[in-house]
Amino acid sequence: MDTTINTAAAKQRGTGRSVASWTFSNREWVAPSEPTKLSTVDVRCDNALPGAPRQVGCVTLAAVPVLSYSQTGPWPEVAKHIKDAQATGLPGKYGTTNYLTRLTDRKKSQENRDKACPSSLERPPGKSCDEYPFASTWQGAKYGNGKFSRRMVNAKQNTDAGKALKGFYTYSRVLEGDRFLVWIR
Repeated sequence: MDTTINTAAAKQRGTGRSVASWTFSNREWVAPSEPTKLSTVDVRCDNALPGAPRQVGCVTLAAVPVLSYSQTGPWPEVAKHIKDAQATGLPGKYGTTNYLTRLTDRKKSQENRDKACPSSLERPPGKSCDEYPFASTWQGAKYGNGKFSRRMVNAKQNTDAGKALKGFYTYSRVLEGDRFLVWIR
């Protein structure tokens, strides 16, 4: 692969593809075989993760990352909310090409959150406002098409599911503008 990432400077990206070439030969053959080539899929290597500029990694560009929440897992209220929201046609449902795309600008994410879950909205004890599509996407309440869902869910579940989302972004190297899907099982 011809991609080199300069880890001294943050937010560097590069794409590339490896090509392996073989030529077979044998003493009994008069001439070696024609070269056989095999190329890999395109990959992106970067050090552009928000908050982790020196963490270098690579992803396959053709693969769409999938975040999974279980309705019987640690955040069932959040999972149920997302499933119900996706059932209304909101983007991000696994098995579709109606992707969510990552938004990394914190101010814009907060604007998405404030539109979906304004501070004036009453929150019952132990509950917090969950928004879908996520505030950290370009499909969020303010920057999307104006369609979104909000629901009061268990506050701890909401916080922990948000931490899992952040971990997904890091582990899967979902950068600004990268697409992804959400699978509710």
